[in-house]
Parts: sequence; C-alpha cells; structure tokens
Amino acid sequence: MKEVDEKLHESTEDYLEAILNIKEEQGYVRSVDIATHMNVSKPSITYATKKLKEGGYINMDKNGMIVLTEKGLGIANEIWTRHKTLAMLFEYLGTSKKQSMIDACKVEHDLSDETFKSIQKFIKSKYKTTK
Repeated sequence: MKEVDEKLHESTEDYLEAILNIKEEQGYVRSVDIATHMNVSKPSITYATKKLKEGGYINMDKNGMIVLTEKGLGIANEIWTRHKTLAMLFEYLGTSKKQSMIDACKVEHDLSDETFKSIQKFIKSKYKTTK
C-alpha cells in the first residue's frame, strides 16, 4: 500500500475499485455506471471524477468513457486484491460469501501492510492444503 504521506482517501480507493470492477463486468465505464454501482448521486460522481482526473488516476475521452491510468489501475488492483483476500479469510472463518464481501470492503482500507501480508500468507497456506 501507499505510505502515509501518499495515503489516499478511502473514497478515492472505492471509486478506483468500482471503476475496475465495472470495466471487468461490461468492458467500459461511464459516470452513470459508477453512480449506479456505488449508489451515489450524479453530482457526487462529477465531483469525484474531476478529482480523480486531477490526481492522474483516470482519463475521460470525448464520449465520456472513463479509463484508469497506469497509476489508477495499480491502486485499483491493489485494493481489489485486498478485498478478495479479506473476503476469502472471512469465508474461511465461516462468514457467508455476501457478508464477507461487505465486511472486506470495510476493512481493506485500514489494514496495515504488515497485517495484510500475514493474512495473504495464511490464506495461501490454507488454500494449498485444502485444494
């Protein structure tokens, strides 16, 4: 993850993760898709995409399609990896898949790199021995 001086706001990470997921699901991303996916208003998306563009995380073409930059994609992949890994841990512990995904979203931003790496190591060891 990023060091404290580069720490992104949780909402920025959520937007980047949402853009990545939408792109994987339908092949393209528009502001309205993000609004629907995240259940937020169009004005919120307008403000967020402006900030993401200013930060160098996304580009928008003349048709309004949103594309992650290399910088944005790197962060989105990092957050999505955390999300999936944490959800796997919670499921392993007996939490339902749906609740695991919800709770992973709450935890993914605040976990230290050290703890996350320990969780990754644990999950890898459990999935090697159980499959």
